[in-house]
Amino acid sequence: MLTIDPKEIPVPKLHQYLLGAVGPRPIAFASTIDAQGRPNLSPFSFFNVFGANPPILIFSPARRGRDNTVKHTYNNSKATGEVVINVVNYDLVQQVSLSSTEYDEGVNEFVKAGLTMLESEVVKPFRVKESPVQFECRINEIVETGSEGGAGNLVICEVLKMHIREDILDENGYIDQHKIDLVARMGGNWYTRATPGMFEVPKPLQTLGIGIDAITDEVRNSKYLTGNDLGKLGNVERLPNAREVEEFMNGNSQLSELIKEGDEQKVHSRAKEYLEKDDPATAWKILLAKNV
Repeated sequence: MLTIDPKEIPVPKLHQYLLGAVGPRPIAFASTIDAQGRPNLSPFSFFNVFGANPPILIFSPARRGRDNTVKHTYNNSKATGEVVINVVNYDLVQQVSLSSTEYDEGVNEFVKAGLTMLESEVVKPFRVKESPVQFECRINEIVETGSEGGAGNLVICEVLKMHIREDILDENGYIDQHKIDLVARMGGNWYTRATPGMFEVPKPLQTLGIGIDAITDEVRNSKYLTGNDLGKLGNVERLPNAREVEEFMNGNSQLSELIKEGDEQKVHSRAKEYLEKDDPATAWKILLAKNV
């Protein structure tokens, strides 16, 4: 492996390694105003949500690595103590990228990017009308992690009001992850679009999985099952009993013949097919069948 001491490489190179390794990163499309009341709009991928009570978002308009200057968003945040964080979906991504151009102070990126300023209800910065979710925030604190180029400035924001476009809601009134169609930043010029790559993983908080340590050595050391496969097998609450396995095999003559052959590759590969369909219960019946 390539092993790096951050103190031994140039900051720009370290920056690229960090951004290439840590992602996808959600994008805070931050709307602020300066002390003169002039709007500013800029995206930041050092961003996430950090609590719900109170609702806290944090983003970082970091110091520029090349010359140690700070961004207008940072100055505006310190001057006014307010920001609107707009989320970025696929429909917005090109305009968001355009707004990241380093225009002179006082230039309105809403105008440059062709976006609509929408008055907020409790803060002075404008919302981005085209964004599917907008958070009006009070800035509670700014934590400066350093004074050299590349240092972060953590803008800790408390959400005072949020606005959600109704067309992205599901039948239960929650945000539909397909409809919102979020994008995120990767390394270099790369972005990723969430929708095509989304998949579900059941949360173990709702169940007490048996754990991978409860899986037999034969299965745990399989050449054909991956760590993800074992994770699914270990997330079941209990193993099927002998009667359940026998009933299943009696109703599946082809699988019964496969088990009788005793070919581990074929058995594990067939179990894997069910794991890929998110059916670990059936996969376990196949894996346990030879013991019945």
